[in-house]
Amino acid sequence: MPTAFIRLAICAGACVALLGLGGCAAVGRLAQLDDGWYHVEHLGGNDSLATQLRQATRYRVYVQQRTDTLRLSPYTDQPQPTTYTYELQSNHHALLSSRSFDVDVFTLPVKARLPREGVPVQLNTTFSAAVYLGRRLDYYYLHKHTLAPWQHEPRIRATGLGYGVFFGMGSTNVTNDVTRQHAGPEYEGFVLHAGMATIYDARIFNVGLAVGFDNLLGPDRAYWIYQRRPWFGLLFGLDLN
Repeated sequence: MPTAFIRLAICAGACVALLGLGGCAAVGRLAQLDDGWYHVEHLGGNDSLATQLRQATRYRVYVQQRTDTLRLSPYTDQPQPTTYTYELQSNHHALLSSRSFDVDVFTLPVKARLPREGVPVQLNTTFSAAVYLGRRLDYYYLHKHTLAPWQHEPRIRATGLGYGVFFGMGSTNVTNDVTRQHAGPEYEGFVLHAGMATIYDARIFNVGLAVGFDNLLGPDRAYWIYQRRPWFGLLFGLDLN
């Protein structure tokens, strides 16, 4: 299986290179927080305000960033909501979160199939793609960064976590060994797959762990030993927004 291992090495190298960027400032960095509804998790130096906002609104606060100041307006049905201000500090941080529904398109560079009917663990690195649907939780870490004693700027680091389901299509190598000796010439079969996944979003790239099953299409599906059997895999995608 030299070709498979070469492809695996390329995929692993690309993932390691991208994950290595996690130590760089660019990964997960936002220039400006979007105006919108957030949950207030922590306000460094003023957690009494954070507690007050949580108790009054169950975390629902409309947040507007104005340079190094946050304007916090708790949810209310009154025409003139109460607005609080919180100034970012270099020795404290604010932590906000938001919840949303997520739709993404991923590739599956690696699928690991469990041993079955005398065939050892198989590593499938052929083409696979999936549409992911799930719940998403984003965290925003904000503080004031000191560039010089006389110069400061707000910094925002964002991280997204999620869980959900996926479905898609791909290909797999079909041989006599995996079809109980019923296949003819070796070929790449077409499969439909589905399953569950959890993802990590660093804004530049998305990675995830998946568990799913394949449904081989074609005349050999009745003999394929992995038909609707679970596999474990890696999801990967780039954030093009």
